[in-house]
Amino acid sequence: MQLTFHHRTVLGPEAIDLIAPKAGGVYLDVTLGGGGHTALLLEASGPSGRVFGLDRDPDALAAASARLAEYGERFQPVRGTFADLTRLMDGQRVDGLVADLGVSSPQLDRGERGFSLMRPGPVDMRMDGDAPLSAAELIAQSTEDELMAIIRNYGEERHSRRVARALLAGQPFADTAQMAAVVAAAVPGKPGRIHKATRTFQALRIAVNDELGQLTSLLDQLPALLAVGGRAAVIAYHSLEDRQVKHRFRAMAGEGAQKDAYGNPMVAPMARLLNRRAITESSDNPRARSARMRGLELLKQQ
Repeated sequence: MQLTFHHRTVLGPEAIDLIAPKAGGVYLDVTLGGGGHTALLLEASGPSGRVFGLDRDPDALAAASARLAEYGERFQPVRGTFADLTRLMDGQRVDGLVADLGVSSPQLDRGERGFSLMRPGPVDMRMDGDAPLSAAELIAQSTEDELMAIIRNYGEERHSRRVARALLAGQPFADTAQMAAVVAAAVPGKPGRIHKATRTFQALRIAVNDELGQLTSLLDQLPALLAVGGRAAVIAYHSLEDRQVKHRFRAMAGEGAQKDAYGNPMVAPMARLLNRRAITESSDNPRARSARMRGLELLKQQ
């Protein structure tokens, strides 16, 4: 059976404008997903441009490879995580990199993946089989304080203590729908436009897949991945992600560096910011309402 992996590309034209692909360039999409950004990069870099597409999800790799088969060897699928990038690229520097963080629509829409609030599925949330713990195992092995910290820090849920207590008392859960109902019952107030379990599900997904740690790895490796003049565009959906990207990009651009008596940086910055204010999504895609994109150009290698 052929896999389908339909996903609306978030900030696609805006990412291409930021990266400004050149004919014959080499590019890297570190969140391949449905292949939307990769397809745009392939088109923008002309008939001799090449794009590596990284994803940790084998379903995404299979579906994107089928979708992009027309580009032949110009598209190279790569399975792995952000932490694997330098090893997987084996010294290959790229002229541009795009990262569309978070979870994709197909992962949310297929109940059997265990991400969905509305579609019953196993309490899993792993993007690949290499993650050490499923969401159910993470809950079972956590104390109330540990679980509360995950929900508070990664989900910014104000009622994290109540939710953690309810999760521990309600386990084991038959499926994600039952768990979502337990979480919703623990959060005070009437139901609103956003499901009351959304923040908790987000927090558990981030913890299961070590998403913030993976983002740190990606940002650490940017100077080794980009060629001089190479550009990176990172799309974040969560304030913790966006804050990490913003602070790291500004540090690479020399902000906060020691200056001489004339106000000039004592060490030339490694990079420059392509936009100071984050670019946001203007479409009607509800899953992109919190998207914020930041760009950077590498000026010199380490």
